[in-house]
Amino acid sequence: MPDDNSLSDSAATALTEGRHGDPFAILGPHESGLGTEVRALLPGASAVSAIGFDGKRLAAFRRTHPEGLFEARLPAPVPYRLRIDWHGVKQETEDPYAFPPLLGELDVHLLAEGRHRNIGDCLGAQPMEVSGVHGVRFAVWAPNARRVSVIGDFNNWDGRRHPMRLRMECGVWEIFIPRLSPGELYKFEILGADGRLSARADPVARAAELPPKTASVIAANRPFAWSDQAWMAARPRRDDRAPLAIYEAHAPSWRRHENGRSLSWNELANQLIPHVKDLGFTHVELLPVMLHPFGGSWGYQPLGQFAPMPELGSPEEFAAFVDRCHQAGLGVILDWVPAHFPTDPHGLARFDGTALYEHLDPREGMQRDWNTCVYNFGRNEVKSFLIGAALYWLERFHADGLRVDAVASMLYRDYSRREGEWIPNRFGGRENLEAIAFLQELSAAITETVPGAMLIAEESTAWPGVTRAPQEGGLGFSHKWNMGWMHDTLRYIGLDPVHRAFHHDDLTFGLIYAFSERFVLPISHDEVVYGKGSLIGRMPGDPWRKFANMRAYLTFMWTHPGKKLLFMGSEFAQPEEWNHDGQLAWHLIGDPMHAGMLNLLRDLNRLLASEPALSARDFTADGFRWVIGDDREQSVFAWLRLADDAPPVLVVCNFTPVPRRDYRVGVPKPGRWSEILNSDAAPYGGSGVGNAGGADAFPCESHGFSQALNLTLPPLAAVILKEDS
Repeated sequence: MPDDNSLSDSAATALTEGRHGDPFAILGPHESGLGTEVRALLPGASAVSAIGFDGKRLAAFRRTHPEGLFEARLPAPVPYRLRIDWHGVKQETEDPYAFPPLLGELDVHLLAEGRHRNIGDCLGAQPMEVSGVHGVRFAVWAPNARRVSVIGDFNNWDGRRHPMRLRMECGVWEIFIPRLSPGELYKFEILGADGRLSARADPVARAAELPPKTASVIAANRPFAWSDQAWMAARPRRDDRAPLAIYEAHAPSWRRHENGRSLSWNELANQLIPHVKDLGFTHVELLPVMLHPFGGSWGYQPLGQFAPMPELGSPEEFAAFVDRCHQAGLGVILDWVPAHFPTDPHGLARFDGTALYEHLDPREGMQRDWNTCVYNFGRNEVKSFLIGAALYWLERFHADGLRVDAVASMLYRDYSRREGEWIPNRFGGRENLEAIAFLQELSAAITETVPGAMLIAEESTAWPGVTRAPQEGGLGFSHKWNMGWMHDTLRYIGLDPVHRAFHHDDLTFGLIYAFSERFVLPISHDEVVYGKGSLIGRMPGDPWRKFANMRAYLTFMWTHPGKKLLFMGSEFAQPEEWNHDGQLAWHLIGDPMHAGMLNLLRDLNRLLASEPALSARDFTADGFRWVIGDDREQSVFAWLRLADDAPPVLVVCNFTPVPRRDYRVGVPKPGRWSEILNSDAAPYGGSGVGNAGGADAFPCESHGFSQALNLTLPPLAAVILKEDS
């Protein structure tokens, strides 16, 4: 080789030792005055030749370094392939270092500014054809790394084989590796800024191998075969007046095979969808299906923001599950965690040897409650990564909404921190201004890109304007979980009825703020774990009273302003606390009392769908009127639900085990009021005490009305009546 393009010993050593940060400056073809000089680093190869596309040999490479650095000179800049002899095993392939940069200028520009909304189709492993050659373009954001390589079975997991090119403008490393196909395992080997070498899963991987293994999987780019076009076309017209009844489920433990394995997505489609539809729920909400290394986190410590968990099937099979939900008229909401991520060594923590995705200072970058890293929401690239992930699930997988976990931990810098363990914002306050801006930007991106998709906040504080539009100073969520309502009402219903008179306000207080946000009433997975027991287990009294209490509580919940959410198992009053390693107690649904609870939920959802007054004004005060809110001594509550052009609905709850005869309740209209549901009815497992189908109003000044009903209130029960137009 001539001196004008000779390779120094130090450069050759750095390359063969995997320390060189610019491999494209050395490897591949380079023009000189004497022709085209080609270098290839192929540790373990015994011989290398350059061949033309006609198969004829153009040149033999000579070994210039014992670790597998080869050089050859071609007489002219002609297309070539590499013919490699791996000690008897022959391989022909195009030279990865002969391909130019493939990230487009617009991609580079958006990545540099942290404004890319299509990260899932830009970074990661993207199968494509370049100049007639099939292969995979890899790209990863690691701006501070000294060297990044792609490793996998295809190169014997040797980081020296495929070091990548750094695009300095945006901090992204890229390489096109020819002749790779979907299904191959891979990782990124990173020589970090701190000098440490690590093998990392792809942050933007769209598929992954089964945990506890940690490699990413090259996923196909072909679109899924959807059959939900009618559903998707109607989604932007989502109406707040419509019922929203959500069945929350942990897919791996909903039901299991006899051998203990979870059902696949196809099996869940065959069994879960009919169950949820039969009960009349409008949506199923899945605990995080994003790739997570530890099943005991239930998905709330994810490391794969773009990859469905492989335990239940492929990305295509998950998409087919969503498609079948939509064909059945059932929406799909996914729990999503943008607040924090686990510290597993193959994940995001100190990804390029620096605090890249997280804050450097542990007072900002660590969440001690969960021993996780907090995303740096002030970094544009991190915001772009997370917003791109959110849009990916909504667009590519047709999810109808995202429920954002742990929003309170994002909003407050001092969340679960003692004095001196947190850093105030630039104004000296505790609000996380960067997280606020991120949530507002997330909301705006979803509204613009996937109109009609829901964004639901699990937010447990009194933060104002969670569901107000960003342009009005709000966070931009479509709904917020009403955690205060949940805590107050569960505390009340768990009391022995003899004590309820002293805690009457636990049920009335929620109406003071019920219309300050667009609330979902959640009885979620968090209420049936960690020693809290099951929902039925939290009810006081003997078995009959437990079931009666729970039926009354669910009827109270279903008729209270706000959308509804119930965690799996509560629909049939599972007695045991939820166990993510087990399954629901399906053997109980044949028992009359448990079957009665199913019957009640089915009828409550039927009423929700058929009576506009129960949902049309969930978010406005004119949809609710107290009739009786002060009968502490008897623990009786009565209210009206109202809607335009629909009969009013009257709800009366008796939270004592004492039947009450001739209980007077004022009503706004004369005539017949039909009893359309009684939680004490015999088909629900109750005693059958009631009003024989309804009651007639009579003139009487009562509770602010000129008409009244004399009702029989069953013990530990709620009755629902509708004015007969």
